[in-house]
Amino acid sequence: MAQFSIEIADSDIERVLSAVVHNYKRPESIANPAFDSELPTDPDTNPETIPNAETYSQFTNRIVRQFLSENVRSYEMKEAKRIAAEEAGNNTSPEINDPELP
Repeated sequence: MAQFSIEIADSDIERVLSAVVHNYKRPESIANPAFDSELPTDPDTNPETIPNAETYSQFTNRIVRQFLSENVRSYEMKEAKRIAAEEAGNNTSPEINDPELP
């Protein structure tokens, strides 16, 4: 598999991660998958939420991969539509006439 990589200056990494984390709204806490609604909510033994284990770097990496995937999908859909329209020809409207009109 091919790799695509970028380099960010050490002095800028915190700025970049912080910007992505805030622009894409990384939650500080997430729903607790082990939460038992049958038991009382307790921050120590049965919390409804837990700290988000996804680091800023992991989150940013996921968002960048998602961004690239969405852009590829969008481009390919536009190209498929363009090609389909070209193959259908310039006049894609059906000819419809009213025999009652001259």
